[in-house]
Amino acid sequence: MARAAISVVMLCLFAATVIAEDPYVYYTWNVSYGTISPFGAPKQAILINDQFPGPEINCSSNNNIVVNVFNNLDEPLLFTWHGIQHRKNSWQEGTPGTMCPILPGTNFTYKFQVKDQIGTYFYYPSLGLHRTAGGIGGLRIFSRLLIPVPYPDPEAEHWFLIGDYYAKSHTALKQILDNGGSLGMPNGVLINGENVKHLHGDNKPQFTMKPGKTYKLRICNVGSKDSLNFRIQGHPMTLVETEGSHTVQNAYESLDVHVGQCFTVLITANQEPREYAVIASTRFTPYILEGKAIISYEGAKKHASLFLPLAPITWFWSLNQFRTFRWNLTASAARPNPQGSYHYGQINITRTIKIVNSVARDDSGKLRYAINGVSHVDPETPLKLAQYYGVADKVFQYNLISDSPDEYINKITVAPNVLNATFRDFVEIVFENPTVSVQSYNLDGYSFFLVGMEEGRWSPDKRESYNLLDAVSRHTVQVFPNSWSAILLTFDNAGMWNLRSENAENRYLGQQMYVSVLSPEKHTVQVFPNSWSAILLTFDNAGMWNLRSENAENRYLGQQMYVSVLSPEKSLRDEYNLPLTQQVCGIVKDMPVPAPELIEEKLNNGELSNEESINGVAWEGAIYSHHGGRKVEPRQEGELQSS
Repeated sequence: MARAAISVVMLCLFAATVIAEDPYVYYTWNVSYGTISPFGAPKQAILINDQFPGPEINCSSNNNIVVNVFNNLDEPLLFTWHGIQHRKNSWQEGTPGTMCPILPGTNFTYKFQVKDQIGTYFYYPSLGLHRTAGGIGGLRIFSRLLIPVPYPDPEAEHWFLIGDYYAKSHTALKQILDNGGSLGMPNGVLINGENVKHLHGDNKPQFTMKPGKTYKLRICNVGSKDSLNFRIQGHPMTLVETEGSHTVQNAYESLDVHVGQCFTVLITANQEPREYAVIASTRFTPYILEGKAIISYEGAKKHASLFLPLAPITWFWSLNQFRTFRWNLTASAARPNPQGSYHYGQINITRTIKIVNSVARDDSGKLRYAINGVSHVDPETPLKLAQYYGVADKVFQYNLISDSPDEYINKITVAPNVLNATFRDFVEIVFENPTVSVQSYNLDGYSFFLVGMEEGRWSPDKRESYNLLDAVSRHTVQVFPNSWSAILLTFDNAGMWNLRSENAENRYLGQQMYVSVLSPEKHTVQVFPNSWSAILLTFDNAGMWNLRSENAENRYLGQQMYVSVLSPEKSLRDEYNLPLTQQVCGIVKDMPVPAPELIEEKLNNGELSNEESINGVAWEGAIYSHHGGRKVEPRQEGELQSS
């Protein structure tokens, strides 16, 4: 009877242990070439599991994402996770400044956590002009079930991945740029990889709505160059989230979505049951290109009206729309505390960095784009690897650019562009755009507060116009022609982070840079000859810890010791028990395993929380050593959770 009771307790502990770590979501991608013909002419595209666009990554806040990528192309490949912050870890960021590419015929497994994030994002291939060929898909992060969202659960939700489209292959476009040319206007606009040619044709709707129900739409501009205006015939959109932040819920007839930006909206099926057109059209271009799709009501028998809603005209309209976007201060995002509990407007600015884009020809006459006069090129060795191995000086030079560039930049230097930033500095970055085209920038590893945006040149007195209360926290910022945009952020995420133009041509030809954020706290200390070094620390981590010389000869011949830190309470609060899978050797090899702490007794006595009992059981390692955590299958389309 006693043995049976012990077995039951062990089974309960095994079940509890499975949920101790944040869940894992697994994906396997086979990346290959394929042919698409959205406008009739065939084009070589990049497919994931034979899909264009690629499969959705579907997860919840704090999930661990594991993506095994098999590269079946004839060229190197990397994927970047647009808007994902990769806390404390830029190794999985997927840009050539942080990672070696996945070579043809090989595979690589990405593993990253969507720590403290919710919302609508996307992924894409980051090398060369791969993004113009496809390999793009949505990445949605649901909120944890215990954290409420500021609107009722919708009937269903759907993606709208919109973007401009070039009929030429990515290799042909690359050759144009390598020869000194420019890409020019795209050939069209796609919505979820398609374009409806005739509204009264036999068109398959993107989805079908039930009258009276509300639907959530996740909209991202995944294109290569152009801002797009998104609108739905007869259906206003209520904005509820953008790039990980819940917003004040204003209604919009249309939304300007700049390259790299994402919005989440709600629409209600409260119109006549029929088909309706969805339109994405280019903005700020010599002539307008439109992409169209269809949504429908259940049982609809009438086609969409041929009278389509018109897009706005000037970029001043877009600027004014930006000013209506506000952070929802009372809503919780990925954490239980309200968004407005972070008072970013009360923090002192420690550094101001001005980013000015420019364009010129290099000495060979080829077109180059630059940031503060430096046009970035990727070295053979990824920047972060060079830094980590202590050979940065052989690969790149820090701080080629100034925080305050000259008013007029006439010369461009072609080199790796890496800016040093101080860990935990609260920084103001001002983007100035002296050109006649709209710019769009993304900063990996961070979200920032987009506090100001105006026409003209920036000066310190412009801070008086900043929104220091409820600016939306996001990861991509637009900068209008002959205008400036200002962001505020804390450099609290150590790593090597890519700050890049979202315009494929500009980025490929140098309008990007990396920000190196290093933590000043070290775990290794040097001691110079006939000198001394002192450290301070708290022995608050129970265990047996090795203090050693980092000189291999000295360490091997005895210059090391162990520090035993024991908890006087012998409590699971302070030190976990031996994992069942731990190898044992020496004189203890054949000894019985010491009994674990009496978890249930401690729980009953109020000496241990449920969370600590889950994390501290003796069998923890038995699960994670073999499985890496609980496997959670991706949710199927139509399954609903809060987001």
